[in-house]
Amino acid sequence: MAERRDGAPEDQGEAERRELPTVADTEALGRELAAELRPGDLVVLDGPLGAGKTALTRGIAAGLGVEGRVSSPTFIIARQHRAGAAPGSIPLVHVDAYRLGGDLDELDALDLDADLHESVVVVEWGLGVVEHLADRHLRVRLHREAESETRTATWEWVGQY
Repeated sequence: MAERRDGAPEDQGEAERRELPTVADTEALGRELAAELRPGDLVVLDGPLGAGKTALTRGIAAGLGVEGRVSSPTFIIARQHRAGAAPGSIPLVHVDAYRLGGDLDELDALDLDADLHESVVVVEWGLGVVEHLADRHLRVRLHREAESETRTATWEWVGQY
């Protein structure tokens, strides 16, 4: 069994899975996942348009105690959210890698590896693009069936400390 940075044991077994009937359920899962995150953690979100990636990120942000409204950073690519005033709040960097299209030069220009040390970095559309930034990341896959509002989330830690 692996250990987290804070010394607690961590199981790197099979991916966990949950049905998310509402946006509120998606945000609630984000708050739960935030409880496992520490500065330096990378979260890679995967899923089609409308799958709930930004809603999940809003929940993560709430769980981390960040300041301000969280919306999709599609047109600015990356948005930084400061930690709130509450003790234990952690800053968040929210990235939308969709427009990067695997362009590693543009990704490097964002200096995400510098932000990783003090923030949690959440990357939408990041699968296959940003995993190299950290030895370990939380991979979250969101899926939505056609003509259904229910999403399915699966998540697991990938890599090692």
